Amino acid sequence: MNPELLARKTIRDLTPYQSARRLGGSGDIWLNANESPFVNEFKIQCDRLNRYSTCQPEALIQAYADYARVDKSQVLTSRGADEGIELLVRTFCEPKQDSILYCPPTYGMYSISAETFDVGVKQVPLTADWQLDLPSIAENLDGVKLVFVCSPNNPTGNLIRREDIISLLNMTQDKALVVMDEAYIDFCPEASTVDLLAQFPNLVILRTLSKAFALAGLRCGFTLANAVVIDLLLKVIAPYPVPVPVADIAVQALSPAGLARTKFQVLDLSANRAYLQAGLSMLPGVTVYDGYGNYLLVRFPDGDALFKALWDNGIILRRSPIENCIRISIGSRDECEKTLAFIRTQLEKIS
Repeated sequence: MNPELLARKTIRDLTPYQSARRLGGSGDIWLNANESPFVNEFKIQCDRLNRYSTCQPEALIQAYADYARVDKSQVLTSRGADEGIELLVRTFCEPKQDSILYCPPTYGMYSISAETFDVGVKQVPLTADWQLDLPSIAENLDGVKLVFVCSPNNPTGNLIRREDIISLLNMTQDKALVVMDEAYIDFCPEASTVDLLAQFPNLVILRTLSKAFALAGLRCGFTLANAVVIDLLLKVIAPYPVPVPVADIAVQALSPAGLARTKFQVLDLSANRAYLQAGLSMLPGVTVYDGYGNYLLVRFPDGDALFKALWDNGIILRRSPIENCIRISIGSRDECEKTLAFIRTQLEKIS
């Protein structure tokens, strides 16, 4: 018997999320996964590896609560923010009955997590300037339990207007949770919605150490919400979601020394982003959209041809679902310089 026939039809028909690693590639410059170019050192202790980890390590929860300026009862840690998305779907959505709503172009895992559990998916595209279409969202809230909003948005890089987020929170009170994906908020902390947690019990915020903290390989994320939501998620989460070494390293990253290092590295990446944005903006036919994370969305005269040329020459960037657009992660200054030089040369060839 073919084991595939035993799988749920939803899973057999599902197209998995095409992560940077799944897409592959080979080269010397990897600017496709919004990873940090910095390699930081940490101490790893091995004297507790024979014991299971604590479900929610006290030191880690307190460290992130202090960093985010919330109470520790409002924090849950998980295997990346991706697990946070999945936990929210499993906790709040009845399969084949409820739906999530999200606003493309944006992060693709919202829909895949919902589809995996037979939860419906409603799409309300962003407006032409990549902001929330509030009237259309209002018309599509029937049966919706979770509304996902990413800010800074991936892949566009822009911030969602704060007044629109507040309008959405008011619109969905007693109807749905608004899940703000703040994976890139450490690059623009002033734009966080964390201060709204006290006012809106239906607000949930997703965070991660993968981007600004240069710990993509650690797989450590956080969900911030009021204590009632956190307690519900704790009923669903796996018994030992955070390995002992992960908790130890994350606590070091969130220490005063770790936070100071991250702040310095964020400033460095912001300078590199400004350098790349300025250089690309000078090229004919190229549009660089303002970005507030560690990446830029760039429109080229022929994005597909340029992407292939870069790929074939070992510069691995990220295709965008937006026509002729490529998303470029911000790497080291050397990586940014080489990428800019190659793009300039390619465009000169076709001009």
